[in-house]
Amino acid sequence: MKKHLLAAAAASLIALAPSLHAQKIVFDPSNFSQNVLTAARTLEQINNQIRQLQNEAQMLANQARNLTSLNFSALGELRAALSATNQLIQQGQGLAFNVAQMDMDFRRLYPQSYSAAISGTQMATDARKRWANSLEALRTAAKVQSQAVQNFTSDERTLSDLVNRSQSATGALQAMQATNQLLALQSRQAMQAQQLQITQDRATALEQARQVAVQERAREVRRRFQGDGTAYTPYTVNFYSN
Repeated sequence: MKKHLLAAAAASLIALAPSLHAQKIVFDPSNFSQNVLTAARTLEQINNQIRQLQNEAQMLANQARNLTSLNFSALGELRAALSATNQLIQQGQGLAFNVAQMDMDFRRLYPQSYSAAISGTQMATDARKRWANSLEALRTAAKVQSQAVQNFTSDERTLSDLVNRSQSATGALQAMQATNQLLALQSRQAMQAQQLQITQDRATALEQARQVAVQERAREVRRRFQGDGTAYTPYTVNFYSN
């Protein structure tokens, strides 16, 4: 009986031998090293792609900040201040600022010489008009000076706002826009200085022209007083003949 059992067990082992041989795992060190190297290279490529995506995301964020517009504009205040000064100049009385009209009025009121056809009354009227022109020119210059002083306060506030916004700019566009507005403020101040200089020079020129006209009027009045006859020449009279 035992011999039959041993024989059956031996037969079973012989039958299972091919199956066990098929399930045997063979380890290949060279293939394993190659697979590990390939996996490492793949992981490195993935890491490089991740870093590239991160850099692109940072670049897009920087571009977004650089393209952010400055939510502030001082242009309205600058134009208003410049317009206020210009209106004072345009409202000034006296000689017109129009070139053609000014030239015609100047030739009439500030002549190089007076003709005999112009009456003394007309010369007196013109003298009064010249005095009024000089007075209005000085008044306009004083108004422009006062307006410039009033603009100092708003200029100081605008300058402070623009500097603060330039320093706190989140990107290149905001910094550029703040800088451009600072340059606009500087230009407006330069134009205001030019306006002030024009009014002062105008007042000086009209006063000098008035003084020249006064001298010419005095010469003409003296000529008319003397007349066209022979001027009196004093000479010695001898009442006693010797």
